[in-house]
Amino acid sequence: MSRQFFVGGNFKMNGTTESLTAISDRLKGAELDTKVEVVLSPPAAYISKLAADFSGTSLGVSAQNVHEKASGAFTGEISCAMALDCGAKYTILGHSERRHVFGESNTQIGAKTKAALASGLVVIACIGEKEQEREDGRTMEVCIEQLTSFKNNIGEDWSNVVIAYEPVWAIGTGKVATPEIAQETHANIRAWLSANVSPDVAASVRIIYGGSVNGKNCAELSHQGDIDGFLVGGASLKPEFVDIINCQRS
Repeated sequence: MSRQFFVGGNFKMNGTTESLTAISDRLKGAELDTKVEVVLSPPAAYISKLAADFSGTSLGVSAQNVHEKASGAFTGEISCAMALDCGAKYTILGHSERRHVFGESNTQIGAKTKAALASGLVVIACIGEKEQEREDGRTMEVCIEQLTSFKNNIGEDWSNVVIAYEPVWAIGTGKVATPEIAQETHANIRAWLSANVSPDVAASVRIIYGGSVNGKNCAELSHQGDIDGFLVGGASLKPEFVDIINCQRS
């Protein structure tokens, strides 16, 4: 089954009106591969700006996180409806920084996933192991635990879900999983989906890779059979992001 290549840019807590205008102008002015789905995830304060900048283009905008409740006394949070109202069509959920810096549990991430899908947002569902967990041979154990929480809140329809495998030890460290390591884990994730959700979901859902992806390593990673794109961090703020988007061009 053919799966559309997906490239997301997670700006994290970076950017100003001036710098994000430069990024949006650069992307709108570039000759991007039209076969690639491109989604940018700015800080919440700039969702509306980027949505306006990309109006009339194929470029999408994502929230970096949403709360599971529709409204209430949750200082600093944004709801799914707020993200949509600002122009986001996607949200990242379960990113390792939300898990390991802010202490979000699989249970809470699952609840957020259920709320986001019910609202109409596409979920970029992040999973991945820490370095010690990999060294202990627990990569799939950790990923399956995280996947199970997503599965329990998604059900059978995964058409609005993109899985992002991001080994924590490779995020922002300069370390990157070799194409062979990344492919092996992606293939194992797809096999788990086939056995525990359905073969059709396993064949159709996109599994993208994140972890120090840049203009130099993206092409080799993209040629792996079970890597369907990237969730890019720091490089999404740089001109090389265009090269990452276009990495499959012959």
